[in-house]
Amino acid sequence: MTQAWPAHLFMVGCGNMAGQMLARWLACGLDPARATVLRPSGRAVADGVQVVTDYPASLPAQAMVMLGMKPYQLDDVAVSLAPLCTADTRIVSILAGTPVADLRQRFPAVRDVIRAMPNLPVALGQGVTGLYADRDVSPSARSAVDAIIKPLGAAEWIEDEGQFNALTALSGCGPAFLFRFIDAFSRAGEAIGLSRDQAARMALATVQGSANLAAQADESPATLADRVASPGGMTREGLNILDADNRLLNLLSDTLAAARDRGEEIARAR
Repeated sequence: MTQAWPAHLFMVGCGNMAGQMLARWLACGLDPARATVLRPSGRAVADGVQVVTDYPASLPAQAMVMLGMKPYQLDDVAVSLAPLCTADTRIVSILAGTPVADLRQRFPAVRDVIRAMPNLPVALGQGVTGLYADRDVSPSARSAVDAIIKPLGAAEWIEDEGQFNALTALSGCGPAFLFRFIDAFSRAGEAIGLSRDQAARMALATVQGSANLAAQADESPATLADRVASPGGMTREGLNILDADNRLLNLLSDTLAAARDRGEEIARAR
C-alpha cells in the first residue's frame, strides 16, 4: 500500500521531537521538497528540506501545519501564522498542555485541528502517538493524520480530551521513566557484584528482549511474569519484593499522576 503524504508539510519549530519525526518521515519516503521548516536560527535540518527564518507570504494549498515550537510561543506564532491559514489548512499540534479550544481561538479559519503527543521511539518507527480531534474535524483529516503517523509507529486516538494529560504521562513521558528504570536496574546489578559495564549491557539487553517477547506474546505481562517465577525460586523471591504492598504499582501510579498533574497545571497557567 502506497504511503499517503500531505500535499505540503509546514513545520513551525524542529526541536528534538519534531526533528525525530521529520527524520523518520524522510527515511520512509517523504519528498524533502514537500516539507518546509520555520526556525529562527535558519539551521539546516535535512538535505532538500527548505528552512525559512520568517513566514512565507502564503501557505501551499491543503498544507498540513505542525506546531512543534515551545508552548509559550503559541501567541507570537499565531499572530503571524493565523492570517496564512485557510479552511483547507490542517493543523497538527504537539504542544504540551495546549487544548484544542486554545488552538481554535488562535486559528479561527482552520476546521481541522488535531492534538498529537508522540514519544521518542518514533525515530525508529516504534513510537506511540496519542491523538485527539473534536467533532468539528473532518473524517478525511483523521485519515490524513493516521497516514502520516503510521510510519512513526502506533496511533492511539482518545475520545475525551480530558484524558490527554494522562495519555501524555504514560506514553509521552514514559520513555524517560523507562530509561531511568534501565539505569536503576543496571546499578542494582552492579550493587550485587557485577561489573558496571557488564551490568549495563545485561540490563539493557534484558529489558529489550523482554519487551519484544511481551509484544509478541498472547498472554499479558502479568501472566508472563508468573510463568517465569517458579514457586520458591529466585524469580519469585524477587517478585515478592516488587509486589509487597503493591509497592511497584504505587510507585508508578504516583509517577504518572505527578506527570499528569503537571500537564494540567501548565494548561491552567496559559
